[in-house]
Amino acid sequence: MLCIISCLFMHVAAAQSYKEARDRENVILDAVSDIDKGDYARARDRLEDVIAEDPGNDAAHYYKGMSAFMMSDYDTAEDEFLVASRLDSANFWYRYRLAAVYAVTDRKELTAEIYNGLLRDFPKKSDLYYGLIDIYLALGKMEEALSTLDQIDTVFGKSDMSIMTRFDILRRLGRQQEAYAVLEEFNREYSSPQVLSMLGDWQMSMYNDSTALAYYDEALDIAPGFAPAMLGKAETFRMTRRYDEYFSILDAFVQDKDVPAEGKYEYLKALIQHSDPNFLSTFRQSLDSVMTDCLAAYPGDSSAVALAGIYYYGTGRQDKAKEYFRKNVDAWPESIGAAANYAEALMYMGDWKELSSYSREAYDRFPDELAFLEMSTLADYNLGAYDDVLATCSRIVSVAPDDSARVLTAYTTMGDMYYHLGEAKKAYRSYDAALRINPGYLPVLNNYAYFLSLDGKRLKKAYAMSKVTVEKEPDNPTYLDTFGWILYLQGKAAEAKPYFKHAMLYGGKDSAVTLDHYAEVLFDLKEYSLAFVYWNQALAKDKDGEIEGLEQKIKQRKSEMNREKK
Repeated sequence: MLCIISCLFMHVAAAQSYKEARDRENVILDAVSDIDKGDYARARDRLEDVIAEDPGNDAAHYYKGMSAFMMSDYDTAEDEFLVASRLDSANFWYRYRLAAVYAVTDRKELTAEIYNGLLRDFPKKSDLYYGLIDIYLALGKMEEALSTLDQIDTVFGKSDMSIMTRFDILRRLGRQQEAYAVLEEFNREYSSPQVLSMLGDWQMSMYNDSTALAYYDEALDIAPGFAPAMLGKAETFRMTRRYDEYFSILDAFVQDKDVPAEGKYEYLKALIQHSDPNFLSTFRQSLDSVMTDCLAAYPGDSSAVALAGIYYYGTGRQDKAKEYFRKNVDAWPESIGAAANYAEALMYMGDWKELSSYSREAYDRFPDELAFLEMSTLADYNLGAYDDVLATCSRIVSVAPDDSARVLTAYTTMGDMYYHLGEAKKAYRSYDAALRINPGYLPVLNNYAYFLSLDGKRLKKAYAMSKVTVEKEPDNPTYLDTFGWILYLQGKAAEAKPYFKHAMLYGGKDSAVTLDHYAEVLFDLKEYSLAFVYWNQALAKDKDGEIEGLEQKIKQRKSEMNREKK
């Protein structure tokens, strides 16, 4: 009887143990579902309960590690993956995820150690080899990376991927000839349009155009629409001035439906932006045809329309360029990219009136993009609408008080505008606000100091601010001019002269104001002949009348000089 009861208890205990294990499995499955849904904290809490009941449950430790990893709690993730790996050292994923923790915490040596261990146990997993190569490259261990490539070639055979990786590593090592020799050796054994195209590019870089064309043609025989070979062949014709053949290939390239649209846009954009203006002008008719074909092939594509805008702007047809950029905005009103392209085009075209209104319109549609408001201040400044500039800057300060860079720019601009409007006190208050954000902001220090010098006030303060600018940027002609002028106003013409002389070497001769200031300093030092040389240069530069009464002043200085000589 006792034996029967004992056996009964054993069966009951076994059943209870089985039920508990099944319950824990269900909890782990629920936690996995939580992880899939992104509820990592809930998953962690479930798994901690399982681990408390069953500390040897490797799956629970692993998934708790995954939850911690997704929450960027890398210390906990590492601990849990280590436990899971110790409990089941044969599990690939436990060790692989531990390597991921080491990688994300920048412990490359440990990552490499795990990868090498995994490769010993799982030699057929090709991704591990390339992962290990990436680690070796990050560590600067190029020879180890090449050795790992040897293993790949031994286990899996050579491939485009392995040969391209070897090529890149050899080039990093500066072993150019060896790198291309590797490609040539591969090409003798295998047929690869990618390798053939690269060999064509190499030959073209050495001006061996006939050999380059042979490689490109071989690549195109294997893959008729292979874009790198098509473009390599086209560029060979362009560089050797065989333009009829060049445009024939370019037309085929644009019309080829197998070539991704993005690749076409990128090539045409580079062609437009980097070609000699004479090329664009001479072959305008052919290029117009290419652009028409591109638009016809992708009539509803924003990138194609934007490309047309870039093309017509690059070929000097601003009205047509503006038309396409605007067309993009109207067709895709939700696209920030289209809006930004149009605004930038207006800026480069100097269409300040349109930019002023459009940038505000764009900001209303994209209120998180303060760059549009900043563009409106540029437009309004060029329109002379200083009150509108001030209003927009105040708006920027109010809507983005925590964006220190933008607020700094806004206060700087406000200071400049207030001074232009004759409100010096408000200008200085704006500059003070800017300097509270960044006490070493050189543009404010320079402008503040210069305006104080123009007002003839607080020259010691102006001197201290300006001194910082020339110490930080000793070759900046604007800062040198300001500092030299302050020294002159302080009666230190001899000290001022070297700063102006230095400014002349770094662009000061392009400024009528700087030339005039230098002439005043030289005149004060009684270097009359040289002073009038610079005044004449200032007069020639002052075509917009920036310096009021300059011509009359020069006449007056000549009279003073003549009286002095008598």
